[in-house]
This record gives sequence, C-alpha cells and structure tokens, in this order.
Amino acid sequence: MNTKVQDIEMLERAILTEARDEAEQIKAQAQEKAEAIRKRAQEQAEQERNAILERAREDVERLRGQAIATAQLKARSQELEKREDLLNRVFKTVREKLSEVQNRPDYDQIAALLLREALVQLRVNKAQIKADKTTQSILEKKALKEISKELNGEYTLVGTLEEGLGVVLEAADGKLNYDNTLETRLDRLEGTLRAAVYRVLIGEKP
Repeated sequence: MNTKVQDIEMLERAILTEARDEAEQIKAQAQEKAEAIRKRAQEQAEQERNAILERAREDVERLRGQAIATAQLKARSQELEKREDLLNRVFKTVREKLSEVQNRPDYDQIAALLLREALVQLRVNKAQIKADKTTQSILEKKALKEISKELNGEYTLVGTLEEGLGVVLEAADGKLNYDNTLETRLDRLEGTLRAAVYRVLIGEKP
C-alpha cells in the first residue's frame, strides 16, 4: 500500500515538475517575445524620431532660406525704392530749373539746334513752328532764315507755346508733328540717363 502511495506521490511530483518546467519555458518564451516586441518598438520609435528630427531640420533650413531670401528681397526692394525716389527728385529738380537754360549766353545756339533737330526729324519742306516767347524771339532774329535757307524749306512761326520751352513743329499738311521742347527732350532721355545719373550720385564714374 505504501508503495502505491509512494508511486502516486512520485507521479504527482513528476507531473508538477513537468508543469513547472513547461510554465517556466512558456514564461521564458513570452518574455523573449515581449523583449523582441519591445526592441522592435524601440527601433521603430527611434526611426520615427530620427525621421521627425530630419523633417524638422529640413523645415528649419527651408524656413531659414525663405526668411533670408525674403529679407534680401525686401532690402533690395527698399534699395530700389530709395534709388527711384532719389532719381525722381533729381529729375524733378532738373525740370524745375529748365527755364534757367534760357539765361545761358549760348541759348541762341541751343534754340537753333532745337529747331534744326525737329526739322530733320520731320523731313518736310514746309512746317509751322510754335515756340515759347524767348525762343520765338531768337528764331525770328536770325536762325529761322538761316535754317530755312540751309534746309531749302518754308518754315513759319505761327504762335506761342502755352506750355514748354523750345519748339513744337507741325508739317504743313497737319499729318506730322514733332515736339522738341526741353521738357519733352528730358522725358525722352530720362530712361537712358537714370543709370548714369545714379552712378554719379553714389560717387561712381558714369
């Protein structure tokens, strides 16, 4: 009887031992799987972190580049605005002082030049001329006759300009005209003069 009891106890211990071993094995496998999962999760988290940091760095560089470009563009724009404002003031002052040209001792030559240029541009044998009072007086004295003879044409003073200093010509048939006042000449030249004037203003050679 004792032998049977002992056998049963031995069997029970064997079963319990096997069960514990199996449980330990299952536990170890579970821990191993959990550790593998944890490592994979950690690696994935690290990859995501690095990816986020890289995107953040790229965004920072992009934003920095945009900020620098915007600042440079703004500075350039302000520089151009100041340049244009300065040039506009210069040409405005020149326009306001155009009347002083007529006080020059050689204005009689300038008046003749204005008339001759306008006639050459029109390329007509007959033309009517309007001029400001000072220019008109100079042309009437001598220049008109000389230029008419020189160009073999019939050119007539017909009135006084309401605005502008110099001459405005109209062909006899009325189809062509040419404004050669000092103001219009300045307007025509301003576009090509602005760069050279600005270089002078900042101390560079034109």
